[in-house]
Amino acid sequence: MRRVTAKHHSACLLLLWVLALCHVPSSAWAENDTAEEEVLPSGTARLRYGGQVFASARFLMAPEGPLFDLPAIASLLSVELRTGPYGDSNSLEFENGQYIVGPDEAAMVRVPRAGGEQTVSALSRRPLKRFDGLKVPLDFLQRTFGEELGLQFQWIPGLLELQIETQDVRQLDIALNLVHQFGLSTLEIELSQVPRYRVEVLPGAVEIRFSGDRLLAPSRSPTKPDPLIDEIVVSPDRIRIQLKEGAAAAEPRLLESPAIRLIVEIFPRVETGDEAESAARTTPQPRGGLRTIVLDPGHGGEESGAVGPSGTAEKDLALQVGRSLKAALERRLAVRVVMTRETDVDVAFETRTSIANQNKADLFISLHFNASFGPRAHGAETYFLSREASDQLAAAAAEAENEAAGEASPELDLQMILWDLAQSYHLAESQRFARLVQEELNQTLGLRDRGVKQAPFRVLMGANMPAVLVELGFLSNPDEESKLQRPQYRSELVDSLVRAIVRFKRQIESQPEPPEEDL
Repeated sequence: MRRVTAKHHSACLLLLWVLALCHVPSSAWAENDTAEEEVLPSGTARLRYGGQVFASARFLMAPEGPLFDLPAIASLLSVELRTGPYGDSNSLEFENGQYIVGPDEAAMVRVPRAGGEQTVSALSRRPLKRFDGLKVPLDFLQRTFGEELGLQFQWIPGLLELQIETQDVRQLDIALNLVHQFGLSTLEIELSQVPRYRVEVLPGAVEIRFSGDRLLAPSRSPTKPDPLIDEIVVSPDRIRIQLKEGAAAAEPRLLESPAIRLIVEIFPRVETGDEAESAARTTPQPRGGLRTIVLDPGHGGEESGAVGPSGTAEKDLALQVGRSLKAALERRLAVRVVMTRETDVDVAFETRTSIANQNKADLFISLHFNASFGPRAHGAETYFLSREASDQLAAAAAEAENEAAGEASPELDLQMILWDLAQSYHLAESQRFARLVQEELNQTLGLRDRGVKQAPFRVLMGANMPAVLVELGFLSNPDEESKLQRPQYRSELVDSLVRAIVRFKRQIESQPEPPEEDL
């Protein structure tokens, strides 16, 4: 059974940790409460790119150095910039990864596209929010656009110019391996360094274009014909994969361990009614409403989670409900459902959300069962991510679930701050879906309404889509454990979740609510 303990770290200690990590002078933090009132000299800078002036951008002159208009630079360099509803969260979207920054922290977080560990880096000073967009320091530009696109940024004060030039071109050794098994083709591109690249999907082809990198002739290339690929053409600045008719490719995945590789999966399309589905489990589908759902059965392997009085393990129930919910959703809706685990195995917290991000999920649902010191606690609870818990019990629940990942650290606390910022994109939809889940569970099963809550659950940290954690009952309650052991009761839980997902899908796709009997 889980321990329910109080929160160990105070807000003051967290603030000191963030200050130490980010190397931000205390005077800068004193400006936080009056960030909108900070007055700095301003002006307009010319943006000189490749020797030509293409645009201009507003700048602020802070004591630590100039701050530049992020939207203007992102527009010039054709990089997608996503801004949260209140301007407090900004995300640059590159092929290799995503960078998240906001006005309240002298730090940024990088999320690699291919999964792996998210990293937090300090900035020379915190950005500033203005009515026309976020203003960021020069080192932020260099460590995002510079490293991802192979560019060099230089500020020339006398000319009021921000000069952007291509860095020295790197020479990359490459080797190509191609395997066709079980009806799928996998192209592995080995590289001598982590590449700077972007992907363009063309009719019948996929191109991987390299910026600031020059490809040498491959040391190894496929020698046998492939049933899904017409040809692979390697040029100094790109690799073009020409597909056979009826074939499609998944988005390339960059792996950095044990060797640097780009993995491209090619598969035959299978027509199902009006929609084409991939035969590959990891193939992303285009966004547009609710297309892909990732279900996360909690715990697994050596981590059993809560255990009821008669020995029922949370990990087993979560997997049973996850399997049933996947089957029910695939029957009811035109959606693709991916499970973070389908057997009794250990899956790290960061891997669970990486699976959702790699599959470009539109919804992430983590399935759990609760426990309490007392045997009388009962009912369901639904949570969304926040670094501040809505109440003491929510904080204790998050701490108990987070124990599987080990001790907390200052770095983790800073990541929580930044991921709370990142989730602000999806806050409204996460709350909306959490309420629908809670309503359906309460009404359908007559469960006690324990309400929608927020808490710093590690398993939700890193999810780049609406995400909730559902506690479907208390295993510590003998009566509730007995009900959860019955297949019929678990089926009713699944039906409630399906109804909530159907309602959510209709809401975000602006469809009218169906009659109750059709849900």
